[in-house]
Amino acid sequence: MSAILKRDLRAYFTSPLGYVFIAAYIIVMNGTFYLFNIASSTNSIKTVFSVMLYTLVIIVPILTMRTLSEDYKQRTDQLLLTSPVKPLGIVFGKFFAAYLVFVFSLALTLIYVIIISAFGKVNIPSVIGNYVAILGIAAVYISIGVFISSLTENQLIANISTIGVFALLLILDLLYNLIKVGWIRVVLYWLSIYRRYNTFILGVFSVADFVYYLSVAGIFIFMTVRMLEKKRWS
Repeated sequence: MSAILKRDLRAYFTSPLGYVFIAAYIIVMNGTFYLFNIASSTNSIKTVFSVMLYTLVIIVPILTMRTLSEDYKQRTDQLLLTSPVKPLGIVFGKFFAAYLVFVFSLALTLIYVIIISAFGKVNIPSVIGNYVAILGIAAVYISIGVFISSLTENQLIANISTIGVFALLLILDLLYNLIKVGWIRVVLYWLSIYRRYNTFILGVFSVADFVYYLSVAGIFIFMTVRMLEKKRWS
């Protein structure tokens, strides 16, 4: 797994992809922080985290679209599948490579907390809760993106399909607010990634909600492993 992780991490920064992702993420976040905190002279960064959450819908597909699609296109997937590394190790290596690039980008936003704390009071539990929730949701998104990338050798299709799935998750959240039927709301809440985010905004660390994020990520990682195993034996 470590060899795959190092190889993919290196690939992110020997091509424009990693830099494009980080630049896009930081430009959006810096603009949001300036508009809603610096220009508005407020110490609440709730809006920054909300924008951060929805920004992932667009930028995570950029990060994940080539994870396996590129190997299919370059025919290096055969080398991977015949190597001593098991499919689980391959998937974990690619997942964690993308995840570490995201974590590095997210770490850069800690400067916002430092700036606000220098001029006012920061709600630390809420900030920690938001960061934990973003990390959990990012794990779900990246696992979905890696899975979709395992379905096609076309990076553009992988990108658009991943955005489509994320848009569907947003629609489910919207439906939760519109539908009043009890059992349907229960189902939509169970499927909704964003409903659980509200708990963390309040600074309450919900173990159940965080485990939910990890479980969903685990399901998509498992399905990606199954796809690679299918290709190995086909």
